[in-house]
Amino acid sequence: MQIKSAEFIVSNSEVAKCPTEKLPEYAFIGRSNVGKSSLINMLTGRNKLAKTSGTPGKTQLINHFKINKNWFLVDLPGYGYARVSKSTKKEFQSFITDYFKQRKELVCTFVLIDSRHTPQKIDVDFMEFLAENEIPFAIIFTKTDKLKPKAITQNITKYKEGMLKSNWAYFPTYFTSSSSNKNGKEEILNFIDSINKDFNAGNI
Repeated sequence: MQIKSAEFIVSNSEVAKCPTEKLPEYAFIGRSNVGKSSLINMLTGRNKLAKTSGTPGKTQLINHFKINKNWFLVDLPGYGYARVSKSTKKEFQSFITDYFKQRKELVCTFVLIDSRHTPQKIDVDFMEFLAENEIPFAIIFTKTDKLKPKAITQNITKYKEGMLKSNWAYFPTYFTSSSSNKNGKEEILNFIDSINKDFNAGNI
């Protein structure tokens, strides 16, 4: 898939105010500072589509971008940022939970995980929330340019082993990526394209 157009549509904290067009929707979420905005910009080929910052917790709203005029990319707030106040965290959790449970147009969630780290409880807990609510998702391991291939493989294997031991029937679809060298761009966009085709064919 080639990204020919990418336009910002709306930011809000209420699911009811999300776009009403019946287009397939893909949400991107992960722990704060996982490289989400950089990944979105890399995938779309727009350097400033999503705001990047060295300060974790920059994204605080549900941000909708219309891609190629036929699907939505949704940039969601990061979870697990320690410096956000407790009241703000509760607000995040509330409208993020509402989004996942109510948004019928959502066809896939991309859970971003920093490939440099071994399994983090907060990431696994969030994926369990998605699975329990039957929300389709795939994993994107980010910042792969920061590690040697062997180390990346070892960390991913630890996720696989840990989740399969915790009664997961299978390990989710996953991709490795780097916003610096564009690793994973083609694979992720082709995956989205295949789901779009099923959506348009009425199979989803």
